[in-house]
Amino acid sequence: MATLHTVQGGVTAPGGFLAAGIHAGIKPAPLPDLALVTSAHPGVMAGVFTKNRIAAAPVLLCRRQLRRHAGRAIIINSGNANALTGRQGMLDAMEMRTLAATHLRLPVQSVFVGSTGVIGRPLPIRHIRRAVAPLVRRLGRAGHRQAARAIMTTDTVCKEIARRAAVGRRVLTIGGMAKGAGMVHPDMATVLACLTTDAAIAPRALQAALTRAADETFNCISVDGDTSTNDTVLCLANGQAGNPVIRMGTPAWNTFYALLRDVCLSLARQICRDGEGCTKLVEIVVGGAKTDRDAGTIARAVATSLLVKTAFFGEDPNWGRIAAAAGRAGVAFDPAGLSLSLNDTPVMRNGRGMGDRADRRARRVMRNREYTVTLSVGNRRGHARLWTTDLSRDYVTINASYTT
Repeated sequence: MATLHTVQGGVTAPGGFLAAGIHAGIKPAPLPDLALVTSAHPGVMAGVFTKNRIAAAPVLLCRRQLRRHAGRAIIINSGNANALTGRQGMLDAMEMRTLAATHLRLPVQSVFVGSTGVIGRPLPIRHIRRAVAPLVRRLGRAGHRQAARAIMTTDTVCKEIARRAAVGRRVLTIGGMAKGAGMVHPDMATVLACLTTDAAIAPRALQAALTRAADETFNCISVDGDTSTNDTVLCLANGQAGNPVIRMGTPAWNTFYALLRDVCLSLARQICRDGEGCTKLVEIVVGGAKTDRDAGTIARAVATSLLVKTAFFGEDPNWGRIAAAAGRAGVAFDPAGLSLSLNDTPVMRNGRGMGDRADRRARRVMRNREYTVTLSVGNRRGHARLWTTDLSRDYVTINASYTT
């Protein structure tokens, strides 16, 4: 596998990309709430979206537009989800797209739209009308940070990353920014993410790489068990690296996929680490299941258990909650073969606890900001890995007054 290098620049690290963020007036001043990412050259676009039956207007618009697999720019607002807003919501999403296309002098179909924020309120499109022109004037390589800030909602930190790797004789770069702190759960995990790359890649190959990468990263995190109406991950490839076009089933595709997955995993972990009110990031690893699907089902049951998550918060080595969550997942396994450990500390082996001394060691592990819970449910090959958070008092406080 090619060596991956971290580079600065987020979404503008790949060649040919510019970005900007601005305060449009959707959120209180001076918070930035409108972001724009654009390529100097036409590119290939791929996307994955929420599976929630209630999808926001921008999601519906992007899904329809993605059939062309071509793009040039992405405009995103925060502070308003433009979801459950009826026909006017779709008209507003289309106007947002048109405004960006007009000021960028691009075809309308080359601009994609994203929104995030409170559900059910009309998008204040008048603010966006006034803000797009100055937003375009701010575009630059240095604009990646402000763009990443402009898509935040309850996030406490902006989330961005860029990685680089050699593919053959060329060096490819992938950059990304994302938002997400609450309503985060697999299927899609509730995120808004924009990925950019200077790779030359066939549309089918890019979509396959993004779908697989999302399944193994964004769909493997859970903060609170809720999914959103607005989940969107878009990836734009402009081909400026000058590499031969990457196609499915080639060594170049494998390397590109590994690079893309690495970027997505970094963003996914940043989202989980910044989960609303969370104080812990816990990796859940399940092995020995009959199939990967079975292992994933068990991992999700553990990752979403409120009793488990509150034990994480309280640093309470109540491993019985973890075992009980695994047992109610609906997957057949022999309880007498169940083993469980926290980091390298076993607390249960072959269906029986290891005693008070093991529990005391486990408590010390749980004082860490990050650690791993590993369950073995048998001797088969099924395996899964998810990331979850604790559930703290602050989560309730944040979400009890979200609209006020």
